[in-house]
Amino acid sequence: MPIRILVSIVLLCLSLIPVAGCDRAPQAQAQQAAAAPLPEVGVVVLSFQDVPLTTVLAGRTSPHLVAQVRPQVSGIILERSFTEGSEVTKGQPLYRIDPSTYRAVYANAKASLAVAVANAEPLGLKAKRYAELVKTGSVSQQDNDDAQAAHRQALAAIEAAEAALQSARIDLDHTTITAPISGRIGASQATPGALVTANQSTALATIQQIDPIYVDVTQSSRDLLRLRRALADGSLARSNANAAAAKLLYEDDTPYALAGTLQFADLTVTEDTGVYTLRVLFPNPGHDLLPGMYVKAVLEEGVARQAILVPQKAVSRNPKGTPYVMLVAADGTVAQREFTADRALGENWLATAGLKAGDTIVVEGLQKIRAGSKVTTVEATTKAQQ
Repeated sequence: MPIRILVSIVLLCLSLIPVAGCDRAPQAQAQQAAAAPLPEVGVVVLSFQDVPLTTVLAGRTSPHLVAQVRPQVSGIILERSFTEGSEVTKGQPLYRIDPSTYRAVYANAKASLAVAVANAEPLGLKAKRYAELVKTGSVSQQDNDDAQAAHRQALAAIEAAEAALQSARIDLDHTTITAPISGRIGASQATPGALVTANQSTALATIQQIDPIYVDVTQSSRDLLRLRRALADGSLARSNANAAAAKLLYEDDTPYALAGTLQFADLTVTEDTGVYTLRVLFPNPGHDLLPGMYVKAVLEEGVARQAILVPQKAVSRNPKGTPYVMLVAADGTVAQREFTADRALGENWLATAGLKAGDTIVVEGLQKIRAGSKVTTVEATTKAQQ
């Protein structure tokens, strides 16, 4: 009996050992959890700042001046005096039409003027003499009236002859076709020996002035109304009291070196598309921009006063698509905050509602936290702060 009792006591003690170990395990885990450090996150403190706002609009380049060269008299082209694709200056000879016929017409008009002047001279002397004689009754009033009328007719004939001579001179001058503007001339549509007619529909060549050059872009009427309201209520200030400044991007988003200015805004909105046209003027001394190129104009709308920029990497979206950020309170508690984003500016969102200056938001370590958790914070550097 004593041996059996001793064995029973030993077995009972062995069965109680695991139970005691299980009781101590949750307590150890709780102690370890309490001793674990809080997750560390990078944060930024939002602040008010003045932000320049821009709009990027697609468009195409067009020449500043365009002139189509056409003949103003008919004839055979004897000579072409320019190189296709070269720069020409205003008044430079381009083509020469056979002038022989027009020289003959000019000579005939000049002779007709000389005849008219010769005929008017004796009639003028006669009219002067009769004007004196009629006072003494030596000639009748009728004879004097006829002499004065004949003299006036002779003077009118001189004026007609002078006009005919001037017209002949103009036609003779037009046998040399000159450049109406300075610029770059394109391909010639006629060669020496070709017959051309006055004011024909086909242009002999086209001259385009591309320094400076226009960029024509379109903007929606909705954006125009939004911009006007923002300027009216003071939330947006004009960046330039004069013409709005503009920058240019090539098709591959490479920036153009020189800045331009807004020159013209159309007065009519297109009914089909609801847009209106803007024309921006850019200097083009190196002729890097050619007519018809696809480009992007960056127009300065104004300056948003006391704006708040939120780094894009701090922003998430809920199932409804509403943007939100994780805010850190003074005690280190994390909370979710929704806000309204107006537009993207570089690597930031422009917040118009839901956030204020002084809010601390998480930009680094978002995967380690959730709403209601406690965190420790370190300052993170973002482009919104720079």
